[in-house]
Amino acid sequence: MILNRETAKKYPTQPLTGLIVLSIITVVPVRVRAQLPAFTPAPPAEVNTESQIQLPVPQPNSPGGINTPSSSVLPLPDPATSTGVNTIPLRQLSACAPAKSKDPYLLGSGDQIRVDVFNIPEYSGDFEVLVDGTINLPQIGTVPVEGRTIPAVRDIIKSKYNEILKRPLINVTLVAARPMAIAIAGEINRPGSYTIALTDENNFPKVTEVINLAGGITRAAAVREVRLQRSNAEPCNLNLWDLFQNGNLSQDISLRDGDELFIPSTTRVDTVENTLLATASFAPEETRPVKIAVVGEVERPGPYIVSGTTNAVAEGGGPGDPPRVAQALQAAGGVTQLADMRNIQVQRLTKSGSQQVINVDLWQLLKGGDFSQNILLQEGDLVMVAKAQEPFADEVTELADSSFAPEIIQVNVVGEVDSPGVVELRPNAPLNDAILAAGGFDEVRANRGSVELIRLNRNGTVEKRKISVDFEAGINEETNPPLRPDDIIVINRSGLTVFTDTVGQVLDPLDSLLGIFNVFRGFSQGFGNNNNNNNNNNNNN
Repeated sequence: MILNRETAKKYPTQPLTGLIVLSIITVVPVRVRAQLPAFTPAPPAEVNTESQIQLPVPQPNSPGGINTPSSSVLPLPDPATSTGVNTIPLRQLSACAPAKSKDPYLLGSGDQIRVDVFNIPEYSGDFEVLVDGTINLPQIGTVPVEGRTIPAVRDIIKSKYNEILKRPLINVTLVAARPMAIAIAGEINRPGSYTIALTDENNFPKVTEVINLAGGITRAAAVREVRLQRSNAEPCNLNLWDLFQNGNLSQDISLRDGDELFIPSTTRVDTVENTLLATASFAPEETRPVKIAVVGEVERPGPYIVSGTTNAVAEGGGPGDPPRVAQALQAAGGVTQLADMRNIQVQRLTKSGSQQVINVDLWQLLKGGDFSQNILLQEGDLVMVAKAQEPFADEVTELADSSFAPEIIQVNVVGEVDSPGVVELRPNAPLNDAILAAGGFDEVRANRGSVELIRLNRNGTVEKRKISVDFEAGINEETNPPLRPDDIIVINRSGLTVFTDTVGQVLDPLDSLLGIFNVFRGFSQGFGNNNNNNNNNNNNN
């Protein structure tokens, strides 16, 4: 800097002031640099650690001063574990909003739309939404449209064309809707993902339409607790029982692309509801037999293929109505005399892997005509017929005359009867009927006072009883017991017949010796006659 003399006189303190400012400039930055490390923020790891500790939000009024996490961070149970048809689900879900026929359509990948720019045909045309959710338009390029309504897309396109056109008139229409993908799981016959094409005739599908497309509900479905999960929304509950009973169409809402349906299992089945639901539009149409197993007090336990109109279809079955418990018992040859018709169980494996046990009282059907006890069966059911502890004679007789019993039974009558062998009788036929079916007692040889009844029990033991015969007695366990399949009745010989047979056995060897003696005597007599004839001939000569 060059200062003249006049300037120096005018500003005598300027060099001193500049020196002071220069010293401040050189000193202050050094002090600031020395203090910078004190303001360095904490490492990211320390911040993350503190945030993890603060995640559980304590309740301010928790008893005992214990920090209890808020209910918002606790896991909620899955509604599939709800307990039964008539119970409240473990997780309360809000009811789904009623179906709206004019719900706005949201564009997505695969949709085809038409964009018309008034008086500019080169900017107009049909465009397909790409996999990234965009369309490519002339001059303005890429426009995001996925998840937006038609009016919203029109406004976006109009705002972009405003940059190059003066007050453009834009019209956007949907030319072809993309196929809808809807998932359904739980108590459904064919769970999985389904693709539904939308046309002018086939608009958004209803819940019941998708259920029918998946083969209908199973017999273990909790129709009051159907869960709908929609993208970017909380799950909600649908009550198909309300639709079935009261015709509440608000429960049969229209579905959208990406919706998920879940039908939970029940742990208890109402036999009345089970019968009624079989007539619902979303129930399966049983046109084929099902594979089941029948065990317990039936004539032929084992696996069977049954339908509602055929008794036993072991070779593959045929078409018929939905099979019921009665058809399963008939396929297994009917129940035995010891069957407890009040205690029949149907064990069913649900889609969730749990076992469902249904108690059936067919005695109510037999006596009171309660048809709801004859429940519908489904693939894989196991029917178990328990053994009665103390069967009553009148109940046994009545059961034998019902359709649950076999049409005929076979018993074997051996011994002193006119026609021994296997005879066919009606179920629970008494002992006297079997004797008469075999031709009755042999009038000469039979012991008419008593017979022996031999029975092979299901546990492998053999029971042998001596029964006094009384043709005038009714059915009873002492003198005229009811018979079971494969019983053996032995008609013994009378005392006189035993004696004569014994004497005959003793005399039979003597008769044989006497016959041999007679043969030799005849031979010797014949030899003697020949010698006499020879002597006579010699004398004549």
